[in-house]
Amino acid sequence: MPSLVAISKIDFPFKIDQQEVKGYAKALFEPSFPQVEKMMSVFDNTEIRYRNFCKPLSYYADIHSFREQNDEYIRISLEYSVKAIEECMRSANVDADSITDILFVSTTGLATPSLDALIINKMRLNKNICRSPIFGLGCAGGVAGFSKASVLAKANPDAIVLLVSVELCSLTFLRNDYSKSNFVGSSLFADGVAACIIVGDNKINKKAKTVSYLGSQSRLYYDTLGVMGWQFQDSGFKVLFSQDIPKIIAENIQADVITFLARYQLTISDIRNFIFHPGGKKVLSAYEEALLITESSLKNTREVMNDYGNMSSPTVLYVMERFYTQGFENGYGLMLSMGPGFSSEMALIEMKNN
Repeated sequence: MPSLVAISKIDFPFKIDQQEVKGYAKALFEPSFPQVEKMMSVFDNTEIRYRNFCKPLSYYADIHSFREQNDEYIRISLEYSVKAIEECMRSANVDADSITDILFVSTTGLATPSLDALIINKMRLNKNICRSPIFGLGCAGGVAGFSKASVLAKANPDAIVLLVSVELCSLTFLRNDYSKSNFVGSSLFADGVAACIIVGDNKINKKAKTVSYLGSQSRLYYDTLGVMGWQFQDSGFKVLFSQDIPKIIAENIQADVITFLARYQLTISDIRNFIFHPGGKKVLSAYEEALLITESSLKNTREVMNDYGNMSSPTVLYVMERFYTQGFENGYGLMLSMGPGFSSEMALIEMKNN
């Protein structure tokens, strides 16, 4: 079975207290957004303590063109992707020429050639590496990327697959957008970079702990296209997300998970490790109520949300990194995230402390 052998994440130098962001957002929105005073509590209701930002707060007070924002997205994504990959390679004892595949997942910026090509050039990775840039999956991209990387490793026992997930959500902030969605987004979203190495059967160290991929499921819910995503405007990426997200999760996720696990003769009670994307406080509550799991089951998920904010696709990999480095229970694990479409991505894994 394909297995995760290394994972790394980035703590940006501008990790900022949520209360400081709250005060800054009030000052920015107050002159042109009459509702701001009534809505300030949204910052506290997120349960986020710190936000992982790629820029100092002062950067967001200025108006930046779409080109300026995107140029910074490319520069910062490349710089920190390389750092995360180098840490992963050291941990897995893998050299640059041995990597067979690279998947690059992102939704918060544009680049052609895609960022994976820039990474390959910068790091002098294998010239014959198989490239798979993945755009548009948003918060669902972390689990989808993990599953797709694992499928590649399953098909080739000698595969060494590099997965890189980057979202610089803060660079999509539109200074002159006084909509409710932009204000709520300013209370929630952050920046993240994560890298994983997943290998085929012939590359597994049988004596090391293993996180092995068993299978996955994708689900798109009809007639929910406007629930989450971007509107692409002259000024940049305008965030769209609906207050109905927790409701959609509550109505669908239990049946989806039960159906998925039944394919492996499992039930929710068989899952020992819940590696969920923390979309927000209400989303986590919807998971707990729909799946009948305890708050402690989502401890790592909630702590990542508390310490970093919602970083879109890399967030679930930050949760996985916490399990991988701080410990997990032997048994099955379930990865889960929701994203634009509106959609869900799930992966079943088996985790062993050998």
